[in-house]
Amino acid sequence: MRLGVLDVGSNTVHLLVVDAHPGARPLPAYSHKAELRLAELLDDGAISEAGVERLVATVREALQVAEDKGVESVLPFATSAVREASNGEDVLRRVAEETEVELQVLSGEDEARLTFLAARRWLGWSAGRLLVLDIGGGSLEIAYGLDEDPDVAVSLPLGAGRLTAAGLPGDPPDPEDVRTLRRRVRAEIARVVSEFSRYGTPDQIVGTSKTFRQLARIAGAARSAEGLYVQRELTHKKLEEWVPKLAGMSARERSELPGVSEGRARQLLAGALVAEAAMDLFGVETLEICPWALREGVILRRLDHLP
Repeated sequence: MRLGVLDVGSNTVHLLVVDAHPGARPLPAYSHKAELRLAELLDDGAISEAGVERLVATVREALQVAEDKGVESVLPFATSAVREASNGEDVLRRVAEETEVELQVLSGEDEARLTFLAARRWLGWSAGRLLVLDIGGGSLEIAYGLDEDPDVAVSLPLGAGRLTAAGLPGDPPDPEDVRTLRRRVRAEIARVVSEFSRYGTPDQIVGTSKTFRQLARIAGAARSAEGLYVQRELTHKKLEEWVPKLAGMSARERSELPGVSEGRARQLLAGALVAEAAMDLFGVETLEICPWALREGVILRRLDHLP
């Protein structure tokens, strides 16, 4: 069957169309994205009226694309930007009334668990005890386990878009703002490390989603054009070298780096600070980039529950 996953994230609204059936890997057929950066469109904790109107129009456009591509069923969900907006319920109601799409709001723990499922299926059982790190626009998800359902999964409000909007107003940012944000990020992550350490040392560590892919690319990993199956890694040493460089660059200069899109360039420093802190505090020297993440996890969970 042809499925569409409509992901209303903190950075983008992304429709991923896949051909899938139980027991087989989902094959991507089409991808449609619109960058809204909802995490940066908050006005005193609420998504602004302009942001809501843009969201409604973007969901409507994605539905038209899904119809054009022959999608049988759309799985719509929203993550931290809508989940944590003070007017989140109103936003969901507006979207439902104007597009007939009922967005399912995932909890942070749901995000972590579904992303972990996707990474586990991608890597297989031979990966052993798996630690998964995922940096989104609004939150950082961390999950660890030996099976398909992680033993522990947490979500922290450390997304690259959220932190940039709240803590790095300058372009390039003020060095004192960078130091302040670095301290905050490390303190937040340090609070949860003990929840994971009691389960033992992971056999494999992976990073998923756009921020980790971009950081790996600027650190020398293969281009996306070389395909999903090329192994890509990010080392803590290379990341440590890049953080001060990114801190000294403007968003425009970052956008000229390999693999960095103009829309994500402003957020890249905050994402790098989170990635560096997580790798340092969890003792990670090298992590592998996993091409599957939350959207694939949603698809896999749906396929698992088909009769």
